[in-house]
Amino acid sequence: MQITENAVVSMHYTLTDEQGQELDSSVGQEPLVFLSGAQNIIDGLDKALQGKAAGDKLAVSVEPEEGYGAIHEELIQKVPTENFQGVDDIQVGMQFMAQTPGGQQPVTVVAVEDDGIMLDGNHPLAGKTLNFDVEIVDVREALAEELEHGHVHGEGGHHH
Repeated sequence: MQITENAVVSMHYTLTDEQGQELDSSVGQEPLVFLSGAQNIIDGLDKALQGKAAGDKLAVSVEPEEGYGAIHEELIQKVPTENFQGVDDIQVGMQFMAQTPGGQQPVTVVAVEDDGIMLDGNHPLAGKTLNFDVEIVDVREALAEELEHGHVHGEGGHHH
C-alpha cells in the first residue's frame, strides 16, 4: 500500500539541521506512527512521503515554510528579571510557560543580561531547514475511529 492522505504510516527517521547535527531520531526505538494528512507531522515531510510504501528509504529536506515556520521577531523580547521570582539560576536554553493573550506559550531563554532576560516564543526549530532520513516501516488503511479522532490508535498510537 502506498502512503496517501488518511493512511496510517509507521516510519523510522533521523532529523538533522543544516550543519548535519542530529536533532532527533527514532532509530533504536519504536517507529513513529502517524495519520497522514491529519497534521500529525509537519506538512513538508508529510507531502514528501505521499506515494511511498513500506521498505522505501528517502532523504527529505523541509524548508521553514513547510516546517515550523519563519522566525517572528515580535516573539523575541526582553522581560524584567523580577518576572522570574523563585528561579535562582536562569540559564540560556531553559524553557518556561509564559501567559500570553492567546493563552500559555512555551518560551526559551536566549540571553541573560544585566537589565533583563531575553525570551524567544518561536518554536525552537522555526527558521531552520530540516533534513530527514526516513525509512517507511509499514503503511495501512486508517480505521474509521482513527479518521474521526484525527490520530492513530493502538500500538504506536493513542490509547483511549
